[in-house]
Amino acid sequence: MQRIQITKCEAEVMEVVWAKGQVTVGDVVAAIDRDLAYTTIMTTMRILEEKEFLKRGEKIGRAYTYLPKVTREKVQGGMLAELTDQLFGGSVRSLVLSLMKSEQISHAEVEALRLAAEKLEETDE
Repeated sequence: MQRIQITKCEAEVMEVVWAKGQVTVGDVVAAIDRDLAYTTIMTTMRILEEKEFLKRGEKIGRAYTYLPKVTREKVQGGMLAELTDQLFGGSVRSLVLSLMKSEQISHAEVEALRLAAEKLEETDE
């Protein structure tokens, strides 16, 4: 899996782009729920374009539109692989066990993990 590193600000921008499909810098500024300057968002979107996460679309009035070039799942997978390598020595088992021991996981999520593991075992047989 391709290694992907993305900053918090880049992730916030990508969330807006994935949700809306096609955005201008102004759309992203309006959608992000914290006080970030227009130029900060514009610079972040330029960086995301250089990283090939976004592609520039048509120009509407004075503003260019931007579209996602990568899926949320691809970014999640790449970042998860990076996190697993950096913090858990590449062990998915250690990552999952750490999550299960944390207070951040609910009983419903543990049950969903159990069902997903059972389904995975069934497809391996």
